[in-house]
Amino acid sequence: MTRTLASQTVDRVGETVLLKGWVNTRRDHGKIVFIDLRDRTGLLQVVARPELAEGLHAEDVIYVECSVAARPEKLVNPKLPTGTVEIQAAKIELISKAAELPFDMGSETLEVQLPTLLDHRSLSLRHPRVQDVFRVQAAVMAGFRTAAQNLGCTEVFVPTVAASATEGGAEVFKVDYYGHSAFMIQSPQLYKQMAVPMFERVFVVSHAYRAEPSVTTRHLSESIQMDCEIGFTDFSELLDSLEFVGWETLNHVQKTQKQTLAKFAVPPLKLAKKIPRLTMREAQSLIKERTGVDHTSEPDLMPEDEREICRWAAEEHASDLVTITHFPTSKRAFYTAPDLANPEYSLSYDLLFRGMEILSGSQRVSDYDELVKAIKDRGMDPDNFAMYLQAFRYGMPPEGGFSFGLERITMQLLQLANVREASLFPRDMERVDFRFHDTK
Repeated sequence: MTRTLASQTVDRVGETVLLKGWVNTRRDHGKIVFIDLRDRTGLLQVVARPELAEGLHAEDVIYVECSVAARPEKLVNPKLPTGTVEIQAAKIELISKAAELPFDMGSETLEVQLPTLLDHRSLSLRHPRVQDVFRVQAAVMAGFRTAAQNLGCTEVFVPTVAASATEGGAEVFKVDYYGHSAFMIQSPQLYKQMAVPMFERVFVVSHAYRAEPSVTTRHLSESIQMDCEIGFTDFSELLDSLEFVGWETLNHVQKTQKQTLAKFAVPPLKLAKKIPRLTMREAQSLIKERTGVDHTSEPDLMPEDEREICRWAAEEHASDLVTITHFPTSKRAFYTAPDLANPEYSLSYDLLFRGMEILSGSQRVSDYDELVKAIKDRGMDPDNFAMYLQAFRYGMPPEGGFSFGLERITMQLLQLANVREASLFPRDMERVDFRFHDTK
C-alpha cells in the first residue's frame, strides 16, 4: 500500500490508507487509545484499540493501516488542519523503538531551559514548535533568494577557509592547513567582491566564523550570512537595493507563514514601502531628544539605541525597518569607502529590524591603490590579500554590497529570547554540539 501523508487524509475519506510517522503523544481512555501521529506535514489523531497500541510511547516510529472517516460536525477540531477526519487504526506496526525521553515532548511550548534544549538537540528539533522556527527560517531564505534574483544577482558559492583574515583583527579561528596557516572566514566578503567582475551582481549564502570571546543572546561563533554584492552602483542605489531585498524577504515570510507567526503571537509586520533613513549621528541626536540619553559622541549605536530608534520608526513611520548610515570610517572594515564630503564618516549602513541590526554593508573602495593604502593603514600586509587585490588590479567597477544574518532575522521575526534558538546546531565559546566541561 502506498503511503498517505497526514495532510492528505482530508481527501481520503472512506478509504483505507497507510500512515507512517512518529508517536507524538499517547492518551489512554479505557477501551480506546488516542495517538497523535506526526509526519512532515503535521499532526493527525489516530484512534486505536489498546492491544494495537500496547507498549507504544512518544517518538516510536510506527506504520498504521487505518480507515479514514469524516468527523461529526460537533467533534471537528479547528486547531488542526486534519481535524475534520477521524482515523481508526486496523493495524499498527512498530518500526523503531524510542528510548525513554529526558523531558516531556507533548507540551505545546516545550517547557525546558535552553541548555537542556540544546544538549538534546537531535530530540528537541522534532518538537512542532521548534520545527516552526526553522520553517520560518526556510521562508526567510526563500524570500532572500527570490529578492536577490529579482535584483539581477547570480548565486555563487565561496569557500570558508581563507589565506587571510577577512577584516583583520584577532577574532578569527586559525586552522592548520596542511602545515600552513589559514583562517575560517569572518564573512564571504572578499570572495563575493572578487566575483563582481564575473557577473556584475552576485549573491552568496555562506557560513561565517567569529571567535568573539563573549556569550550574548545575539551572537554566534558560526552564523549563516546572506549577501549581495553589486557592481556599477552608487551609495543611493545601494540603499534602495538593500531596502528592497530586506522588505521583500520579510514580506515573503509574512505572506507564506501567517499561521506559524500567529502561533508565536507576534504582531503583524509593519512594512512601510518607504523605509526611514537616518545617519548614525542623526539617530543619536534623535534618541537624545526622545530619552535624554546622550550617546552622540559614541562611535556606534548601542543595543538600547537600536531598540529606541526602531520604536521611533514604528511610531512615526509605521515601519519595523529603519536604515542607519554613515558610521565612522575608522570603525568599519578596510574595504569600506569614506564619504568624500566628510571622510571621517563612511558610506556604510545598517538595517535595523524591530530593535536589532540584521544587515550591514557599504559602498566599497574600488580603486586598487586606495585599497592597498587602506590595508597598510590598518597595519596589515597587502601580500596577505594578493588574490583579492588581483581583482582590483585588472579593473573593478564602483561597487558595494550588504549582508543579512539569517539567525538574527529569524530571532527577531519570532521574538525569540536567544539567537541560539534560531540556529539548528549553535556554536559559541561554550558549546560545540554539547557544552564544554572543565576537566581540570
